[in-house]
Amino acid sequence: MRDIDQAHTLTEAVLDPILAREPAGPRVTYYDDATGARIELSGATLANWAAKTANLIRDEFGLSPGARVAVLLPAHWQTAAVLLGCWWAGTEVVLHPDRDADLALVTPDRLDDADGAGEVAALSLNAMGSPVRDLPVGVTDFATSVRVHGDQFLPRGAGVALDGMPVAEVLAEARKSAMRQGFAEGDRVLSSTPWDTPAELIDGYLAVLAAGASLVQVVNPDPALRERRVASERVTAQRG
Repeated sequence: MRDIDQAHTLTEAVLDPILAREPAGPRVTYYDDATGARIELSGATLANWAAKTANLIRDEFGLSPGARVAVLLPAHWQTAAVLLGCWWAGTEVVLHPDRDADLALVTPDRLDDADGAGEVAALSLNAMGSPVRDLPVGVTDFATSVRVHGDQFLPRGAGVALDGMPVAEVLAEARKSAMRQGFAEGDRVLSSTPWDTPAELIDGYLAVLAAGASLVQVVNPDPALRERRVASERVTAQRG
């Protein structure tokens, strides 16, 4: 296996060690307490969806390493895979509306925030992967399009990864964050914090992966369920 510091993309840097060590173990477990949804992705499944996303970005949207992708999505299991797919394709992720973005990935309620982007794809974030109905002309339904793409990906380079930061800087920040928060390999990290800024994304998602830990991400958290969830998910670290 290539040394993690020599990986070309951020996705390789955080996923390669996980896939080499424990591909079948849970990596992202997602809860929405408002709907009762629970979705769990192993490292291998997360990598497969990331590869599909990377292939979609490269082959369907025609983007090459260095392109900018505005990811205007909440903390969600699909967002977890989409982000890794963007980085695998060598693109720069920005977390805010950007008229110069080559592609914007948005929920239907944020289509106006994608104004000016070269390409726009909408995600329903439905647990069953349902498409978005009645999209405007020129907007791609992500769920429909991503399914036909391959679940293996061969990257072709990368540079800037997140909001102007190159891969090495993002990786270093994720490792420092993991150490600061006390995350270690094998930890199960319970979190309900958003991923709306680079700092939040690094602290709440990338630090977990960089440590070799796994994430239990809860949205619309019900405080009454927290203690039971800590036990059932074998949580060893908590944030937010």
